[in-house]
Amino acid sequence: MNRWTNWAGTATAAPQRVHTPRSVAEIAEVVASAATAGRRVRPRGSGHSFTPIAVAESDAIDLNEWTGVEALDAGAFQVTVRSGTTLKRLNAELDRLGLAMTNLGDIDAQTIAGAVSTGTHGTGARLGGLATQIVALELVLADGSLVRCSADERPELFAAARVGLGALGVITSVTLQCEPSFVLSAQERPEPLEQVLEGFDSFAEENDHFEFYWFPYGKNALVKRNNRTDEHRPLSRFRQFYDYQVMENVAFGTLCRVGRAVPKLTQPLGRFASAALSTREYADHSHRVFVTHRGVRFVESEFAVPRESLHHVLTELRALVPRLRDPVAFPVEVRVAAADDIWLSTAYGRDSAYVAIHQFVGMPYREYFAGFAAIVAEVGGRPHWGKMHDLDAPALRKLYPHFDDFVRVRDEVDSARVFSNPYLDRVLG
Repeated sequence: MNRWTNWAGTATAAPQRVHTPRSVAEIAEVVASAATAGRRVRPRGSGHSFTPIAVAESDAIDLNEWTGVEALDAGAFQVTVRSGTTLKRLNAELDRLGLAMTNLGDIDAQTIAGAVSTGTHGTGARLGGLATQIVALELVLADGSLVRCSADERPELFAAARVGLGALGVITSVTLQCEPSFVLSAQERPEPLEQVLEGFDSFAEENDHFEFYWFPYGKNALVKRNNRTDEHRPLSRFRQFYDYQVMENVAFGTLCRVGRAVPKLTQPLGRFASAALSTREYADHSHRVFVTHRGVRFVESEFAVPRESLHHVLTELRALVPRLRDPVAFPVEVRVAAADDIWLSTAYGRDSAYVAIHQFVGMPYREYFAGFAAIVAEVGGRPHWGKMHDLDAPALRKLYPHFDDFVRVRDEVDSARVFSNPYLDRVLG
């Protein structure tokens, strides 16, 4: 049975063939055979994208058997990792090598290829997303050939492939610029939302990593400040279990299920959750601070907006939520990133704020997501490629100065659209 479903249950597929290659040669053989037969092929990782970006109609390449670090340049702090390696495994491997990624998102279930291809990011006003840490990529193209690209070697392919949507080829390895492992001091505490919004720009600039969660219907935001330190003060095992497993997953999941069963309780439960937020301070190895276990399933839409427009977006979003027919059970997450030069990066050419909205699985979300999309459209919001949105190629072309350059490179390396699927047909044309 080849049926596949993503983590959130928002995308399913039943490809005719599922390939699990264990070498570059096997990946190349699968691609070349599919291309010769006129079939489409899609690589897939852990299924953590909310969009149908990984849906394969004919041939799926499952990269779960193509994992691990395959090369280390200790002097340059660079590692080359196979594309099917999850961020969780990569972090563990880097930890053993005394290395770390400069910045990470808060989920580590994705494969490295999936994460970079969809524009995964963390938070930090002076830092870019995961793709900005890439030194080089190797890909199998539609003709089965293996190519390498970097800033100096096929630079246009590199500018496109660092956030390539899986549209240019199958990534086989990623060379990452890392750094010596470091410790982050984590400060997490509830603060009045108005105070957070008033000081947002200062907080973003003063901290290495800054983000906050706004709980609809509540007065407080959960604010997270992570900064580098020499002190190591990890949470006790009991505190880790209680805070992250019991409170953030079991207890919060219970509140969500109650709200789903009895919608009129969602608002008072949201106010309770906002009021019940607790303070947490500790210091640990960076990846243990960046990453948080997510056991409660949800659907998500996220847009990058110019940082200077964040206050307008949040003002409109706060006005939207009370008008919705159906209540919202999940918080809104706000993060920041520095401008970069990657063609289809959501932060291309502008310092960005990321606003992510969520809804508990099984609860109505379409009106909420559509209202949010209309708000961010006013300020040129760019959708996260792996999260839910309805934009198509004509709309996206207006948001990305190098959109047509990306399409041109795609025409050069995959004119027959071997790597396409309905999602790419919509967003790339």
